[in-house]
Amino acid sequence: MAERRPYGLWDSPITPDALAGGIRLRGPSWDSDGRTIGWFEGRGDRGLAVVMAPDGSDTEVRDISGDILVRAGVGYGGGDFALASGLGWFVGHDSQRIYRQPLDSAPARPVTPAFGEATSPALSPDGRWVAYVHSYEDEDVIAIADSSGERWPQHLASGRDFYMQPAWSPGGDRLAWVEWDHPNMPWDGSELRVAEIAVSDGGLPTIAASRVVAGGPDEAILQPAFSPDGVALYFVSDATGWGHLHRHDLATGETRALTSGECEYGTPAWGQGVGMFAVLPSGRVVGIRQRQGFARLVVVDGEGEPRELDLPEEYASFENPVASPTEERLALIASGPTTSPRLLLVDLEQDPPGVVTLRLSDPAAFPAASLSVPDPVSWTSTGGAQVHGLYYPPASDRFFNEGPPPLVVFVHGGPTDHVDAGWRPQIQFLASRGYAVLAVNYRGSSGAGRETMLALRGEWGVADVEDCRSGAEAMAARGLADGDRLSIVGGSAGGYTVLRSLQVHPGFYRAGVCYYGISNLFTLASDTHKFEARYLDSLVGPLPDASARYRERSPIFHADAIADPIALFQGVEDRVVPRDQSDSLAASLRTRRVPHEYHVYEGEGHGWRKRETVEAFYTSVDRFLRRYLLG
Repeated sequence: MAERRPYGLWDSPITPDALAGGIRLRGPSWDSDGRTIGWFEGRGDRGLAVVMAPDGSDTEVRDISGDILVRAGVGYGGGDFALASGLGWFVGHDSQRIYRQPLDSAPARPVTPAFGEATSPALSPDGRWVAYVHSYEDEDVIAIADSSGERWPQHLASGRDFYMQPAWSPGGDRLAWVEWDHPNMPWDGSELRVAEIAVSDGGLPTIAASRVVAGGPDEAILQPAFSPDGVALYFVSDATGWGHLHRHDLATGETRALTSGECEYGTPAWGQGVGMFAVLPSGRVVGIRQRQGFARLVVVDGEGEPRELDLPEEYASFENPVASPTEERLALIASGPTTSPRLLLVDLEQDPPGVVTLRLSDPAAFPAASLSVPDPVSWTSTGGAQVHGLYYPPASDRFFNEGPPPLVVFVHGGPTDHVDAGWRPQIQFLASRGYAVLAVNYRGSSGAGRETMLALRGEWGVADVEDCRSGAEAMAARGLADGDRLSIVGGSAGGYTVLRSLQVHPGFYRAGVCYYGISNLFTLASDTHKFEARYLDSLVGPLPDASARYRERSPIFHADAIADPIALFQGVEDRVVPRDQSDSLAASLRTRRVPHEYHVYEGEGHGWRKRETVEAFYTSVDRFLRRYLLG
């Protein structure tokens, strides 16, 4: 029998220690023979390369990187690990060297020198060469090394500010990649280049000729992938206003869209290893189609409308599908509102497709009644703009209450990102304690077409703030939230929106939670990593012309306007939002005796990896909201 208890004071099975015990999964990869699958696995602050053979010969998960921690360091990471030719190829976290690792756990051997940062190793089909992205002293290139590591690598392509996702053709005679320049981000405008590769007897391969086949300053390209026969190149482009799958014929130069409509097959490339589709040995393409925060897998064969795969309804978010090189099978990461991420093997030779779970990110099983299932919602914000989000009602198998619940407005990072209906541990942590949560996909968010994404240009710190406020008001007007008990939570760019919201609308929220949030736009522009060094040109305006706007929208210069209780969280080793931003803000709060907490975590960067940090973070957030939102 459920017990009546006030909202926000429910005991929950989703405890801080339970959330701290999971693992992170990304970047699945098949070996060339189609028998072995590998992936990157994060356990606390350790990154590992692991493999298994799902054909039944060896279903045990084996770590193959040994004492060498795995993590690529270019930008936000990704592209850490790949399998090919019976070997694992991974980037060492400390040295940033690419290693070749036999699958029998023999010692790993470096194939690139220890300077700069590396990512996205791609082995040529004959196993002789490794193409990869290299960054050194803010110069990014496509580099190439021999797979034995006996020769000094050389530049294959240079001159652009950024490169990502090198991909070989099946014959090894072509290499494709995505490139772009400041001030664009890859989702603003990027280009797809295809190069013809020449191999001499005595040296490393060189480029005989190259050409741009798609993209431009106002068109975003994602994920080049050759067809199995090498005659075509597949990719995602938002040239139509939405991210859709395209096919480029390498002989004729013809490019045609394979999908259409108001749905997304693309996503912002925040990391090197982002993948949204896979090309099967038959030539069919399996893509991730997203609508209103919910995703499905679809098959595109070039004829007729894409066909939705019959998969369990529990899955609403998919990442990094990769096709077996020998059979109609996929490996990918999937999750849903009540389903934590897991690595799946999907057999498309069966009807309906066979689905096998290879690895769970979190083995803890939470009661279904204590997990919240979101509803898509929309509302009208300033200027008549339509804004979308996901509303999570409070959920518990043990407690209930009546009337509108307290509301936590959840602000995603990026800001060019979005909240989908995948597993959201922070949101479930709150909903299972009796809070409603509104995840706001404010103007500028991805997932709803290019026009929506570009709506934040020049308006960051204004449109996002108003979209969050109007969303909270809309939920209260509909009886879905208690308008007198509102709070706002976010990290990174979402943390910036938290700070701006408390600054611009004092008293509207009872409390705010900001983790590694941006408080000074000037120092963000000057001190952040290369990837985002010119990001603010579009979001706020180019310096020095927009300096007055930078000052107006930097919370640190208006800290005296922040009077509502706030909890700040910061990692010491954060390269994206350096610690001094949070230090300065905390000093102002302390001087003015504003109710606040400030938590600094040693050994953490832009996000939490250590188990003890994750547990401490959730414990502190729970205690803070109970005190200031409910009290």
